[in-house]
Amino acid sequence: MSAKAALSRLKRLLGSRCLTDKLSRVQYSYDATQLQYEPDVVVLPESTKEVSEVLKIASKYRIPVVPRGWGSGFTGGCLNVRGGIALSLERMDAIVSFDQENMLVRVQAGIANYRLQEFLRPFGLMFPPDPSSWKFSSIGGNIAENAGGPRAVKYGVTKNWVKALQIVLADGTVMEIGSANVKDVAGYDLVDLIVGSEGTLAVVTEALLRLHPLPECVKTIQVIFNDIQKAAETVFTIMKNRIIPTALEFVDRAAINATREALQLDLPTDADAMLIIDIDGSKAQVEEETKKLVKLIKGSDGVVDFKVAKDSSEAEELWLARRSISPTLKRIADGKINEDIVVPLSKIATMIKKTQEISRRYRLPIINFGHAGDGNIHVNIMYHKDNNDEKRRAIQAMDDVFKSVLQLGGSITGEHGVGITKKDYIEMQVGTPAMELMRRIKKAFDPDNILNPGKMGL
Repeated sequence: MSAKAALSRLKRLLGSRCLTDKLSRVQYSYDATQLQYEPDVVVLPESTKEVSEVLKIASKYRIPVVPRGWGSGFTGGCLNVRGGIALSLERMDAIVSFDQENMLVRVQAGIANYRLQEFLRPFGLMFPPDPSSWKFSSIGGNIAENAGGPRAVKYGVTKNWVKALQIVLADGTVMEIGSANVKDVAGYDLVDLIVGSEGTLAVVTEALLRLHPLPECVKTIQVIFNDIQKAAETVFTIMKNRIIPTALEFVDRAAINATREALQLDLPTDADAMLIIDIDGSKAQVEEETKKLVKLIKGSDGVVDFKVAKDSSEAEELWLARRSISPTLKRIADGKINEDIVVPLSKIATMIKKTQEISRRYRLPIINFGHAGDGNIHVNIMYHKDNNDEKRRAIQAMDDVFKSVLQLGGSITGEHGVGITKKDYIEMQVGTPAMELMRRIKKAFDPDNILNPGKMGL
């Protein structure tokens, strides 16, 4: 009876934007994990007020609510694992205000990262966080997961660029947290608490974001090695020599081979690993750092090919292999477990060696690539979906990967979040006292546990 009463109220509130048909519920039952959990109802609010009213209804009847953006996450963070309401913010995609002088922009949570970047470009500005899914991931989703991207080496992750948020609590209370001030230490930093909380504490409806000038110049360098260990060691060497690239990406042999075959790229057949490096800043600064980098790397042991892009067109060609990895992995197998581990820079080579050992132990291909400049490696364990034994071995291999990461003082996630796919590992990383504290924080924000329940081990 309570579910029927709640549904009746939702329909009165939203009309045709309250969806209960089977097709709609299936459409909102997935994310990039390809796991499926069907919501009981999908709602499409168009304002913070409507979000507040939805949560008031859900709170009254204690119905789970799962906020979602564009469903591009890799950990199941926006899946309705306990049914209830799928709260899609896709229609809340406006640029609310733009303060060019102070380099600030206020946006609704549903706007795509790419659309925001395109709006800012003519003004010579950018929002630095650039997840690989930026064309189809929302700012609200980036905030929920504290997303990173290739530029995180130099510019940091999402939390470093969020000044203030408009949020709605589980009981429907609307709050403004943070401020536009350059410095503000009044009270607890609630903004940083919400960023990365994966929709478990509040629903973000608007965000005030800090911007950065577009760099005057960007230089792209591609370095190919015949030894993956040498490539991993070079990452540490670059950072140790006080060169801070905009991006420092790492690609292993299997990923190189897959992209070479799929796209007919001109890459050496003896390539065991590849680094793609971006340096940005003023023209003089970029030229100086490029010369320093070339001198540091070009004659290094293990380097078999070295290219410096002459212009943006050549830079795009050099980046093509890195950007094409994910879609070309299906040439290896149709199933994969994709995780975003992090280790200290000095431990990258050790971690790569461990993944190779795990690959041999479980007789499965493991493809590594990612943001090596900040120790964030994407580990892809490949298996065939119709082979249950391979799937079982893939899960065991991932368990070994996580345990190796923690032994090296790393983290189980650098940008994808915990969601449901890593919830069994978070306590191993942060410890029981920290988990108990997080559960108490969750209860303070959401006493009835209706906001994205079943996520992050909470």
